[in-house]
Amino acid sequence: MKQLRYIFIALALVACSNDDNGVGLPDNPNPDPDADVVVQDFMWQAMNLWYFWQGDVPDLADDIYPTVGEYTDFLASESDPAAFFDNKLRFADDRFSFYGDDYTELTQSLAGISRNNGMEFGLIQFDGSSNIFGYVRYILPNSDAATKDISRGELFTGVNGVTMTLDNYRDLLFGDNATYTLNMADIQGNDVVPNGKEVTLTKEDNFQEDPVYLTEVFENIGGETVGYLMYNGFTNEFDRELNDAFGFFVSRGVTELILDLRYNSGGSVNSSRLLSSMIYGTKTDQVYVEQQWNDKIQEAFTDDDPDALKDFFASAVASGVPINTLNLNRVYILTTRSTASASELVINGLDPYISVIKIGTTTRGKNEFSLTMVDDPGRPGAPFIYTPEREGDINSENSWAIQPLVGRNKNSVGFFDYTDGFAPDIELQEDLENLGVLGDPNEPLLARALQQISGISAKRFIAPSMPAEPFTHNKLFLPMKDNMVLDKKIQLPERLLQARQ
Repeated sequence: MKQLRYIFIALALVACSNDDNGVGLPDNPNPDPDADVVVQDFMWQAMNLWYFWQGDVPDLADDIYPTVGEYTDFLASESDPAAFFDNKLRFADDRFSFYGDDYTELTQSLAGISRNNGMEFGLIQFDGSSNIFGYVRYILPNSDAATKDISRGELFTGVNGVTMTLDNYRDLLFGDNATYTLNMADIQGNDVVPNGKEVTLTKEDNFQEDPVYLTEVFENIGGETVGYLMYNGFTNEFDRELNDAFGFFVSRGVTELILDLRYNSGGSVNSSRLLSSMIYGTKTDQVYVEQQWNDKIQEAFTDDDPDALKDFFASAVASGVPINTLNLNRVYILTTRSTASASELVINGLDPYISVIKIGTTTRGKNEFSLTMVDDPGRPGAPFIYTPEREGDINSENSWAIQPLVGRNKNSVGFFDYTDGFAPDIELQEDLENLGVLGDPNEPLLARALQQISGISAKRFIAPSMPAEPFTHNKLFLPMKDNMVLDKKIQLPERLLQARQ
């Protein structure tokens, strides 16, 4: 049985140096110690080693700045680390790499922890206007919003009495204010009009969302027992809860599955592997996905373990608990433009093995994975990659973190090119005038999937007169955004580590 394994990266490309900066620069010196370029130096070193497009960015070339003065001047060319990252290091086609000045906030976001009032929402622009309005997608249990008179499908046009526009919505909804009052609205004809209702919400620090949002079972749908799972984030701290949901499905004799990923913007690669194993089976000799790195890392992998880059379907979650699997030969997945990264990885990873029927609208098209990196060049085995056990070793003078794209996952037949997203097999947009109740068999997307399973076309689905087509949504303003994070163990070979001492 093949397990998720360590990656041994034979990085002959990393110079064996006698300096104390951990990984060192391939041919460049350390910067002038009196220069205020600590953050920029960390960014350059990490990106030079790991960035997927390292070979395509001239300023990331190994030997481009051969003297202390040249390298220091380059690092100091942008006094703002954010500008340095964007202007000097980011590849032009890179849509998703980002950074933050507080690595704690970033790593908590990966665990589903954020400053949150519990209202999940999308934002839509009025035609021909800079004004925008929001609509409630769902309310998180045990949150402040769960105690208020607000629910899925409601609309709002203002905050604290101020009409929302493209220029002010960030400050109104995502600013430092913990509490704000929404000015609610109704649909009247083809317009959205304030209705006088107000709802005050307060963000709670360190709120953790359970991504396993809904589980339902529908009996005798065309002779099948259908499970429905709404899963809203690939958060590895909740893998046990996800497995328990499938244990419930197994106990009920589920023979078909509707997986609702319409609002799932991604997260853990390993959680996607576990979810796919729960759907398809614990076939640990079959490849789920295979990593593709930048050219110099890819070329440096040793030939003694040809499976080092591959992730196989799993038989247990991290705690050792056996996976509850349905062993299905098809799955129905509900999608929207908010379906991204690890959600799309499930679609791509399962596609060679079973029929994946997509219902909804085209997905985001995010096929690269990332790693969280901090100023810890001396981390054994994997310089710069964040691990909580080494927080005491992170440079105390540098709290910045970067989340660069470092590779792509291809499926077992080598496919990875879905940057335009996955188009639905059955197209159906969400309708602001009829969003429905999540988990209710009459909710349009769920109803369409149930109809497909039953084979009975009694209900007619028409294009909505007011489609829910947000230009953004609140999860994109969390520190982790819609990133797909490779949480696979990565370690340099011991012989290279010894050579660098």
